[in-house]
Amino acid sequence: MEKNYSADVQRLFLEIMLSDAQSFVRIQNIFNPENFDRTLRDAAKFISSHSTKHSILPTIDQVQAVAGTSLRKVELDEGHLDWFLEEFESFTRRQELERAILKAADLIEKGDYNPVEKLVKDAVQISLTKDLGTDYWADPAERINRYFNSGGQVSTGWPQLDKIMYGGFSRGELNIFAGGSGSGKSLVMMNIALNWLHQGLHGVYITLELSEELTSLRTDAMLNDISTKEIRRNIDDTALKVRIASKRAGSYRVKYMPAQSTVNDIRSYLKEYQIQTGTRVDFVMIDYLDLLMPVSAKVSPNDLFVKDKYVSEELRNLSKELGMLMITASQLNRSAVEEVEFDHSHISGGISKINTADNVFGIFTSRAMRERGKYQIQCMKSRSSTGIGQKIDLDYNIETMRITDPGAEQSDTNQSSAGTIYDRIKPKSTLSESSETAAETAPVTVNANSNKLKQMLAGLKVNREV
Repeated sequence: MEKNYSADVQRLFLEIMLSDAQSFVRIQNIFNPENFDRTLRDAAKFISSHSTKHSILPTIDQVQAVAGTSLRKVELDEGHLDWFLEEFESFTRRQELERAILKAADLIEKGDYNPVEKLVKDAVQISLTKDLGTDYWADPAERINRYFNSGGQVSTGWPQLDKIMYGGFSRGELNIFAGGSGSGKSLVMMNIALNWLHQGLHGVYITLELSEELTSLRTDAMLNDISTKEIRRNIDDTALKVRIASKRAGSYRVKYMPAQSTVNDIRSYLKEYQIQTGTRVDFVMIDYLDLLMPVSAKVSPNDLFVKDKYVSEELRNLSKELGMLMITASQLNRSAVEEVEFDHSHISGGISKINTADNVFGIFTSRAMRERGKYQIQCMKSRSSTGIGQKIDLDYNIETMRITDPGAEQSDTNQSSAGTIYDRIKPKSTLSESSETAAETAPVTVNANSNKLKQMLAGLKVNREV
């Protein structure tokens, strides 16, 4: 049954507010005088302005004198207040939605579609603040486990980066990789995407620059550890390997969108993808932030600071709304060209996007470094770790474009290098360790090996001299 919020019901709302100041405080964040009947609107406006200016509600007599509206004081108990809060929330949501639909119709008629979804969404999401948040002292173990088990801290596939990020990236956060033109921003995102696919996550790569085919071809090379030239010569083999790999990996879509698309375009695509496939998206790569336009404000594409501020806020909100892992990229400005260490001043468009992002990384490389197979990631900002200023060095295969982390393997090797090397060169005795014969013959065998090594080196020296 549809609720009827007549002028009499609305009058009762105002009377309850004036009779119980706490009830007004609890609904103040959604109180809008424009939602009231015309006969009550002046009274609602006076109540709003008086409470804002003087930090106290006006009396019933003041409302009568100023707005010409006769109200009465009502007696209330806790049950009446619960009814009031529930009904006023519903009333406000309905009124705001009705006004949003009327405004949306005008916008559609003018051909301005972008703000429509936000108008309707904001109206639908109107609610009173009833969640008091986390009781810090209540259950520390449950609170900590909830953080680590809530879908966050997903490994990037690069152990060194995971280490400084305390385990990886978290859902609902905005991560930005910044680099100069040609630095490999897209390659970094493609490589992390492939790492996540190998973990069984489902993802979408949205490209606003490269074609879907080229983006996919690069992933083919990384996946199969071959160059794009070899792929062209072995298309059938590559296709077979990709199909086999798909059986063990998460689903993956590559979607091209034109530059100056908006976050609403991305949101609509993700919803359509989920409806058609029935698959929940775990991560989205957006290549890249600087090519998006904001939904919530009309901004010139040349005003980078304001444009990027709105876009980064909208991207982060989308990540939180859908509970996804999100990575995007941004350009470094000209001042970063000769630098080997990046800071906030090197980000194109200024600090606005850095303020919004949860984690920001700089990509340091050069043609010489890439030819030597090296990439460096510099942590410029992190909300969830103390990794700021730390750097990690990665290996890069110039043929396959695969970026890998040698750090973990090197670390393990270094920790046991002495033992490992000794185990490789020491003689393997066929007797028990307690045998006196083994204890006596081991040094002899080692000396024999040492003599053979000296003879080999001497032979090499003679050959070199000849």
